[in-house]
Amino acid sequence: MNPFESGSRKVIPSVLVYLRKEDQILMIHRGDDRLSDIHQGKWNGLGGKCELNESPLEAARREVKEESGLDLQFEQFQPLGVLQFPNFKAHKSEDWIVFVFSGKVLDGQLSMLMTKTAEGTLHWVDQQSLLSLNLWEGDRHFIPWVLKEKPFIGTFWYQEKNLDRYWLMPFNYLESLAQS
Repeated sequence: MNPFESGSRKVIPSVLVYLRKEDQILMIHRGDDRLSDIHQGKWNGLGGKCELNESPLEAARREVKEESGLDLQFEQFQPLGVLQFPNFKAHKSEDWIVFVFSGKVLDGQLSMLMTKTAEGTLHWVDQQSLLSLNLWEGDRHFIPWVLKEKPFIGTFWYQEKNLDRYWLMPFNYLESLAQS
């Protein structure tokens, strides 16, 4: 029997949001004091798990508000990709599926921005500096596509927090083949 149908494995739906202000991206630094956090010491976009009966877009909006204080409208978000992380939390038999969004922050909304939350510390990072941060190894492969707002789909396999292999493809892959 399929392990997902039998309940021996779980798929955790989640969202990841990269907010823009001019040539900067809002990133959260998950501090070294978060010893029980799988993301300890890493830099990430904003995001988290979807709630029951919540669409990925609704989850993106909620997570952005919870983690940054920014109350963005749905039309400020753009869906960019879907990523799968098989066995990401092996000790819990969890696979994660992540819906990736970009978002534009308007000048008038910046006054709502918090700088420190229970999740970590928020920083605006220049796009050119983004890949020099302590990111998950796989993030280095899809973040350039986020910056170009090029839609994608992919799978990243980790073994004990190390990237084992990955597959990443643009959504318009078949279109680009037909044009060549």
